[in-house]
Amino acid sequence: MAPALEITRILDAAIGREQEAFAFYSRAAERVANPTVKETFTQLAQDELGHKAFLQACLGDPRIADRLPAPADYRVAEATAEQPLSTDMKPAEALALAMKREQGSAEFYRGLAAAATEATLRVMLENLARMELGHKTRLEHMFVDIGYPEAF
Repeated sequence: MAPALEITRILDAAIGREQEAFAFYSRAAERVANPTVKETFTQLAQDELGHKAFLQACLGDPRIADRLPAPADYRVAEATAEQPLSTDMKPAEALALAMKREQGSAEFYRGLAAAATEATLRVMLENLARMELGHKTRLEHMFVDIGYPEAF
């Protein structure tokens, strides 16, 4: 079984990543001109604070993360070009940027899980990857709704 100190360090690092994501989305919301994109980035920043609070709860009981659902991975982010942050972003471009960031986070945790030698650490890292995959899936749904609207 992995020492509690290792799990605490992993969760602390994950909390730091969520704080960095909050700061990124907050700065992005300040930079863009499009009100819909501004609202999207503001909501994403608030979501990251919620993720941070969840991870802080996991510090008290790491088994909370075991209850995360395994979301479907539609791989929309993988098939979408990453967009640079710009002041004149369209909503679909903002979502594409956010999807890519969540994809990167999921891959980060998957990579750490694959390298983990301790089963408890591997499970915690796989749970964190699932959490990020859930965020990515949610953004992919939003992207498909905006980026590929049905035309009749």
